[in-house]
Amino acid sequence: MTSFYDFSARSIDGDETPLAEYKGKAVLVVNTASKCGFTPQYEGLEKLYEEFKDQGLVVLGFPCDQFGHQEPGDETEIREFCSLKYDVEFPMFAKIEVNGKDAHPLYQWLRSKKHGLFGNRIKWNFTKFLINRDGEVVQRYGSITKPEKLTGDITKVLADT
Repeated sequence: MTSFYDFSARSIDGDETPLAEYKGKAVLVVNTASKCGFTPQYEGLEKLYEEFKDQGLVVLGFPCDQFGHQEPGDETEIREFCSLKYDVEFPMFAKIEVNGKDAHPLYQWLRSKKHGLFGNRIKWNFTKFLINRDGEVVQRYGSITKPEKLTGDITKVLADT
């Protein structure tokens, strides 16, 4: 049976990162973009990370340019934007695709585990997936769900050991 920990992804710095590095943690996976109406969610995502990281939560950002060309920059530009504008300290990854034939294998798996309102496709930037400590997808949240609304679910996942 496949779990979150069976995948790897290239970090924003270019290093291949086995997601097994996050084994035993609760993980919030988010497809991000720098020029989107939902971009201010970076602030809320960073707050969640800061509030819960010592309890075992990690937030992982996956930039994506598939929605309205709202992530046009390269990895260096994305990293600088996130750092300077939102003081993002949670791990960020290289730009990926989340839909279609070239979708990253992690996103193919995430979409197969939790469908959204319109099937398994990712509808827009800042779709979020909550993964429990066993590497299983617990919940999927649409773009309009603000990070602060996830506190209860995150607390519950962190309590399940």
